[in-house]
Amino acid sequence: MSVQKVKLGLIGLGNIGRTHIHNIKSMEQVELVGVCDVIQERADRFAAECGTKAYYSHLELFEQSGLEAVIIAVPHYSHPAIANDAFERGIHVLCEKPLAVHVNDAKLTIDAYTEAKKKFPDLVFGMMFQERTLPYYKKIKEMVGSGELGQLTRATWINTAWFRSQSYYDSGDWRATWAGEGGGILTNQCPHNLDFYQWVFGIPARISGHAHIGKYHHIEVEDEVTAYFEHDNGMIGHFIVTTAESPGVNRLEIVGENGKLLYENNKLRIYRNRISMLKHLRETQDGFGNVEWEEEEIEVNTNVATGHKVVTEKFIQKISTGEGELIAEGTEGIRSVTIANGIMLSSFSKQMVAVPFDADQYEELLRELISTSKFQKSVSKDLDTDMTQSFSQ
Repeated sequence: MSVQKVKLGLIGLGNIGRTHIHNIKSMEQVELVGVCDVIQERADRFAAECGTKAYYSHLELFEQSGLEAVIIAVPHYSHPAIANDAFERGIHVLCEKPLAVHVNDAKLTIDAYTEAKKKFPDLVFGMMFQERTLPYYKKIKEMVGSGELGQLTRATWINTAWFRSQSYYDSGDWRATWAGEGGGILTNQCPHNLDFYQWVFGIPARISGHAHIGKYHHIEVEDEVTAYFEHDNGMIGHFIVTTAESPGVNRLEIVGENGKLLYENNKLRIYRNRISMLKHLRETQDGFGNVEWEEEEIEVNTNVATGHKVVTEKFIQKISTGEGELIAEGTEGIRSVTIANGIMLSSFSKQMVAVPFDADQYEELLRELISTSKFQKSVSKDLDTDMTQSFSQ
């Protein structure tokens, strides 16, 4: 028996929107009933390519296309307003990262979804956190969650494989500006990393951030960040990212009393202590004696589907059958926003911030950065960017 297709709309036809178009074309359970972009020529071009109708405002798409669900892939500040308008009409939402630029807008969106669920109890809200589908990340989540490492003491993540050239930042007038994008690497590239961090370890209780503004690029937002996290369970975290390092690295160390996980270069290794390090340091009479340990490379099956398409398929399945789990619930999107805002608030205030912090304070800081900006933005033609180069990092 054939399953009725879900009528889907797509808002935003920039680089990431093109990735969604490619995926949707191969999904038999979806009917693309409209594409939307404020650049009319772009909307017309993609509508013709996909055999669907072009819309130039999201409200026109919502009111005229007959869609049931929408993917939101527009610049960050517009995510909450479009999602809220969709919820009000009972339209299912799959939102690109980040959920919002700042925590207050994220809260409003979650409140709008919660309220809409009273009228539309089957309403589905998902986040596009496709890196949760990566085999090594899933394995790390599983191993940490199993308690195999015992009490966690440290997580250090150096992810500098986000290289971006000046031409990338110059490819759109909204990019890398406080008014257009609301931030730099923490807002654009690293919501995935921050989401994975909180997915595995939870949100830190205290954050100390050091964000360098336009250190290597002609931009007014951060392109290099070092952050220090403290968790209530005693674990500390380090988070080091930049868009100005080549060759970059993606190296994650997770240390616990029973050993260490090390992920780097698409390899995952575990160093298993023979006894608890914490027990050993308290009880040994040898002042310098390390714990004995064994090293093992963890085999991970990488021959599995990953990425945006998997997230979208789970979203569509939930709508059409009510079965299965989303890769990431939309309400979880506020967590990575919280960490990003906390890092930036700490950096600007030059103080460690406790979580939850005053979200109004960060929103006011952002408004001040926008209103006092004297930055002269250079804009070149749009880049026809193959976004898979970013996803493979």
